[in-house]
Amino acid sequence: MLRLYKTPALLRRLLPGYTWLREERGKVLYLTFDDGPIPEVTPWVLEQLAQYRAQATFFAVGDNIVKHQDIAEQILAAGHRLANHTHNHLRGWETSLERYLENVQQCQQELERLNPIAAQPKLFRPPYGRITLKQAAALRPAYELVMWDVLTNDYDRSLSPEKCLREAIRCTQSGSIIVFHDSLKAQRNMQYALPRFLDHFTAQGYTFQTL
Repeated sequence: MLRLYKTPALLRRLLPGYTWLREERGKVLYLTFDDGPIPEVTPWVLEQLAQYRAQATFFAVGDNIVKHQDIAEQILAAGHRLANHTHNHLRGWETSLERYLENVQQCQQELERLNPIAAQPKLFRPPYGRITLKQAAALRPAYELVMWDVLTNDYDRSLSPEKCLREAIRCTQSGSIIVFHDSLKAQRNMQYALPRFLDHFTAQGYTFQTL
């Protein structure tokens, strides 16, 4: 099975209107977590980040914010960022422009209800990385469209936790935006890889910041 861990430079050049990584001179990394918050996984992630004084950006599903507002508030209280991942985790390629934009706005309203200041500037990541050109063009004036440099594939249950960690470490460089998932599907691989990933790069003098 072919898995893509590192976003090819050619793809970044072909799609320049998206944020794939941050050009950094120092040892800075950007951890991101998609699909939460949920009580079974997200509090554990927050505990791991706190141990390493690491900051992260959580691309949250609006419906999960509504269901688990207390956990969303914990994310903000710990100094992390909450960002937009649509309200219902929509597949952009299969969703009309009007419905997609309404769903993004619905999620943004939940973010701003929690903390209007923390919801700025507006960050958006399309679920599955799937978004049409029209959807992107409509969102881009108001949102920074954030993709990734490193995809851990932690959600792939056929992938061993050890390989998930190994490939994530191999592909990460200064300025990388790394995707983990605070979801039940990714729980096994993420809970193995995340603390070891944090330990590895902290020992090398890296810091983890929010986008």
